[in-house]
Amino acid sequence: MKTIEIKGTARVAGGKKAAKELRKQGVIPCNLYGELKDEKGLPKAFSFSATEAELRKLLYSPDIYTVKLDVDGQQCLAILKEAQFHPVKDNVLHVDFYQITDKKPIVMEVPIKLNGLAEGVKAGGKLAASVRKLKVKAVHTAIPERLDIDVTHLELGKTIKVGELSFEGLELVTSPSVVVCQVKMTRNARSAASAAEEAEA
Repeated sequence: MKTIEIKGTARVAGGKKAAKELRKQGVIPCNLYGELKDEKGLPKAFSFSATEAELRKLLYSPDIYTVKLDVDGQQCLAILKEAQFHPVKDNVLHVDFYQITDKKPIVMEVPIKLNGLAEGVKAGGKLAASVRKLKVKAVHTAIPERLDIDVTHLELGKTIKVGELSFEGLELVTSPSVVVCQVKMTRNARSAASAAEEAEA
């Protein structure tokens, strides 16, 4: 995965009013989860803020990143956990990060890329992806920028499901029954099939 650096400033969580004031200044409230625990040993959020300009390069990219967080000079590695957007204006409201290490596996959504010319496409069908990303589990150093899937063998009307895929060093978390892609029957393909059947008859 690529690495991106984001700088932030520690903050005291002050409720909705304080968060609203931050946003007016172009600053977004954030939380970091992971290594920090409370007195009961339960996960505790570390609150900080970052400018919308800093976060934009992460949130508005199709790529996935390992994030090098620098909060007041203190650095750690993290991944984007969740981002909340305004339902109407679509501006960023809040961002959560999850701290990572080189040893602890994480679950992350990775974009897929369909490679090759499918047999079904040669026969007049249309290749369609049913999902854009798949969830995988692995240490962050083993997670690729994308999952390459060979579709050359895919025939007309056939599908590829998650259960048929495997990637070295990765555990697929997405349900095995989920359809990744398929070659759909088009009008031209149906006409060609009908003509072939009539010719055989």
